[in-house]
Amino acid sequence: MDRVALRGLRARGHHGVFPEEREKGQTFLVDVVLGLDTRPAAADDDLAKTVHYGVLAEEVVAVVEGEPVNLIETLAERIAQVCLKHEGVQEVEVCVHKPDAPIQVPFGDVTVTITRSRT
Repeated sequence: MDRVALRGLRARGHHGVFPEEREKGQTFLVDVVLGLDTRPAAADDDLAKTVHYGVLAEEVVAVVEGEPVNLIETLAERIAQVCLKHEGVQEVEVCVHKPDAPIQVPFGDVTVTITRSRT
């Protein structure tokens, strides 16, 4: 299976379990890796036979900027479902980064990574 990846999609969301996260919001970063067969698109040099990653990027950002959720696990699941709606995408790996998570000790990043497929 071939891979198409979008890394470091950046959006502001209001996700989290604490009131200040919901009120102030914070930046989230998202990486998606799509599993699909790119041979038909490559053979015909045809965008319609692959995933338009510009459109997908806008859809992922809309999910992050959309309805707040408590858990980034839930956010990752919603993003995965958006990705799987694209024809040809057989599986997706979604990694949601929450670099400004309210943790009281020094840290670099918090991530949740999920893999979902049509099967």
